[in-house]
Amino acid sequence: MSALATALAYRRLVEQSAALRLLRADHAPVIAAVLAEHLGAPGARMAADDLYELVDADLEVLRDHVDLPQNARGYCDDWRSAGFLVRRPAAEARGETLELSPDAVVALRMLAQLEAPRSAITQSRLVNLAQAVRQLAIDTDPDVSRRLDALRAERQQIDEQIARVAAGEVDVLNERQTRERLQEVLLQARDLPGDFAGVRARFEELNHQLRASILDSDDPGSVLDDVFRGVDLIESSDEGQTFSAFSALLRDAERSSELESDLAAVLDRAVVDMLEPASRRALRSLVRDLKRGSREVHGVLTEFARGLRRYVFSQEFQRDRALRDAVQEALAAAVPASRHLKPYAALDRELELSTLRMASVGEIAVHDPTEFDTGATLAAAEPAEVDLAALAAIARESEIDFVELIDNVNAVVDSQGEVTVAGVLAVAPATQGLASVVGLLSLAMAHGQVRSDVTELLAWTGADGVPRAAEVITHVFTRRIA
Repeated sequence: MSALATALAYRRLVEQSAALRLLRADHAPVIAAVLAEHLGAPGARMAADDLYELVDADLEVLRDHVDLPQNARGYCDDWRSAGFLVRRPAAEARGETLELSPDAVVALRMLAQLEAPRSAITQSRLVNLAQAVRQLAIDTDPDVSRRLDALRAERQQIDEQIARVAAGEVDVLNERQTRERLQEVLLQARDLPGDFAGVRARFEELNHQLRASILDSDDPGSVLDDVFRGVDLIESSDEGQTFSAFSALLRDAERSSELESDLAAVLDRAVVDMLEPASRRALRSLVRDLKRGSREVHGVLTEFARGLRRYVFSQEFQRDRALRDAVQEALAAAVPASRHLKPYAALDRELELSTLRMASVGEIAVHDPTEFDTGATLAAAEPAEVDLAALAAIARESEIDFVELIDNVNAVVDSQGEVTVAGVLAVAPATQGLASVVGLLSLAMAHGQVRSDVTELLAWTGADGVPRAAEVITHVFTRRIA
C-alpha cells in the first residue's frame, strides 16, 4: 500500500474507532478511571440506575480537581452515544443494563499497558512461540514419515525426562522464571474481557448482516432454505464454530477440573505471595471468568440464532421487504421531482399526523396484580418458651461482645499494668475470632494509645478453628476502662 492509501485508512480508523475516541476525549482520564472502577472486571454488567448512583458518588469527589458539570446520567448517555458503553435490556427485571463496549475494553487495556508496561521479550514467550511454530509445522505436514519421526523424538524426550525424575533429578524453575511465566498467564487473562466482548460484537454484526442479506438480496432463498431446514447460520459461521469449540473445552468436566487443580497447585507456591492482590485474585477466578464469559457469549449466540429463525418463520421479513420497496419507490420518485420542486416548498396537501406521543417501549409498565397482593392473613403465633442460652449465642454471632472484652482488658491491666492488644490476647484468647480482635483495637483507640512507630503481631483462632495472625500498629491500654 502507498503512503496515501495507508494514511486514508488510518484517518478512517481514527474517525470511526471508539477506542481512539475515548483516548483523545477531553476527560479521558476520568472516563477511563470511572469505567474501569465499576465495569472493568471480566463480564461486568450493571443495572443503569445502580451505575448512575455509583458514578454520581465518584463525580462528587472528582469535581474538587476537574470541572465536571453534568450528572452521572448525562455522562453515561454521552459515553453510550460515543460507543464506550453498550445498553441491553435486563433479563431479571424491568430496566436496562450497561456494560463496556469492545472498543472501550481495548482502550482500557492500552492504558493499563502504558501505565504498567510489560517486557515484550521474555524467555517463556520465546519458548511458547517456538513450541507453537514447531507444533504447527508438525500438524500441517502431510508426510507420514516426518510426523512419525517427530512423534518418536517427542516420546524419546519424555522418556528421558521420566528417567531423570525417577533418578531424583528435578529441574524446578527459579523465582525469576516463575514470575515470568505467571506474568504471561496474567497478561492472557487480562485480555479475556476484550476477547469475549469482541466475539459478542462480531456475533451482533453477523446477525445484522444476515438480516440485511434477507432484505436486500433479490434471491434470499439460500438463507431462507437453511433457516427452514433448522440450520443456525450464526452458530455455523466461522466465528460460531470457533467459539463452540472453545466452549466445548470449558464444558468438558475432566479438562475443567484439571485446569482448576493446576491453578490451585500454582497458588500454593511461595512465589505467588509476592504478586499483587489483584493478580492473585485474577488467578483464583480465571476458570470462573472463562466459564462466565463463555456462558454469556453462548447466550447471545443462542438468542441471535433463535431470533433469526423467528424472524423468518413469523414472515416479518416479508413486511420489512415490502416497506423497503415502498421507501425505494418513494426515493426513486423524489429524485426527478427534486429538479422541479424544492424539498421545502409548500404543497397543496394536508397530512394528518397522529397525536400519539412517541416514546420508548421501555417506558411501558405492565400491570401486575400480584404486586398489590399482600398475601394471606398472618395468624397469631402460639406462645413458646425461649432458650436464653440460644439467644445469647445468636447475639454473639451478630455482635461483638464488648462486655467480655472490657472485663478482659481490666483484668490484665490490674495484674500487669500497661499492656498492648497482643498482651491481652495472650492472656484472654479471642473467643469470637476476628470480631474480638477488631473489638479490642476499637477499645484501644477510644481508651488507650496508638503508637504508629512500632508494630506488633496479633494471633487468634478463627471461628473455623484455623489459626490466623496479622501485623498491626501497636495499640496500648494504659488504664482500666470505666
